[in-house]
Formats: sequence, C-alpha cells, structure tokens
Amino acid sequence: MPPRSTRYLYLARHGEATQDGSALTENGRRQAALLGERLRPVPFPVVHHSPLGRAAETARLVAEQLGGVPTETAEEAGDGIPYVPCRAELPAEHADFLLAYIARFPAEAREKGPLQARRALKRFTGPVDGPEDRHELVITHNFLVGWLTRAALDAPDWRWLMLNQGNAALTVIRYAPDRPASLLVHNDVRHLPKELRWTGFPPELHV
Repeated sequence: MPPRSTRYLYLARHGEATQDGSALTENGRRQAALLGERLRPVPFPVVHHSPLGRAAETARLVAEQLGGVPTETAEEAGDGIPYVPCRAELPAEHADFLLAYIARFPAEAREKGPLQARRALKRFTGPVDGPEDRHELVITHNFLVGWLTRAALDAPDWRWLMLNQGNAALTVIRYAPDRPASLLVHNDVRHLPKELRWTGFPPELHV
C-alpha cells in the first residue's frame, strides 16, 4: 500500500471587505498582512483562494508576507450556501429562524453552493498520498470555513449554520492517516490587534 501522510489545512476568511465585496478596506489590508506575518514560518507551496475579489486580494497580501509564495484560484473555495437543510433536520425551536436566515441569500448561492462545498471537501480534506506531510492554505469565506469545520467534527450537515468566523481569522484542521480529523485551532484572531478582531461579526458578538 502506498504511504499516506498528514494534511494540515489552514483556513482563513478574507479580510474586511468593501460594501460590494469586490476589494478590501484599509482594515482588511492590515488584517491580511498580519495574517501573513503569523503564517510566515509555515512551508506553504501555494496560497489557494476563492475567485472573489476580497479573497484574491487577501491571498495576494498574505503571499507577499510569505516571501512571494504563488497564489492560485480555487473554484471550490468560492462563496455560497454549502447545505440547505429541510425543516425536519433542524431543532424545532430554531427551525423558523434558521430557514429564514438561509432564505435571505440569493437563489444562486443556495443552488450552486452545495456542489461547490462537496468539491471543497474532496479537494482539501483527508490525508495526502506520499511520504511527506502537507501544509495547505485556503483563503475563503465564512460559510465554507464553517462547513469544513462541521465536517471535521462529524457534526450534522446543517450545523455549518451559526459557526461564525471573523475576518482574517485562522482555523487549522489536521487530517492524519491513523486517526479522526482534529480541529487544532478555530477562529483564532490573536495575530490581530483588538480593533481589528471583530470585523465580520454582528455587533452583539463583539467583546
């Protein structure tokens, strides 16, 4: 049997974005640079990123801090609704709220998101073939980080909901050949100063 090795998957939400989501704000650019500084010791061969402008700009700024590591667009890392539950799957006391929350998003996000999320699971998770461990960095969006976190914990499919990520927050998942997936770090913002830590969260979650 060919050898298999451990994958370390580093997931980061893009930095704070402009209102139309096409680019980063000044805060977002600072967040991206600080994220890159934190990740500088990690041997990433490439920085994968969503096709959307806010993620691509974040990836470019992170890559600069990594010493010019190349960036690569990954369609699987795009934004969308990763899973649309039916009412019967949800806790009865929260079903109305959760279904109304999903309904706020465009139909295209609900229709295309699940396929994109399944492809992300296939491409970015699990142990890797070969004798050497691999470190992979993906700059993506709030919902996909929640979806991949949910999968690592074997939680129900609907439970990506309400897993909120701050802008430029870091999540790390280990996929070793001989054990279940391990969530090593989730939504870590210690590389950011206090004034940059809570962008991307609703006001009631700012502490």
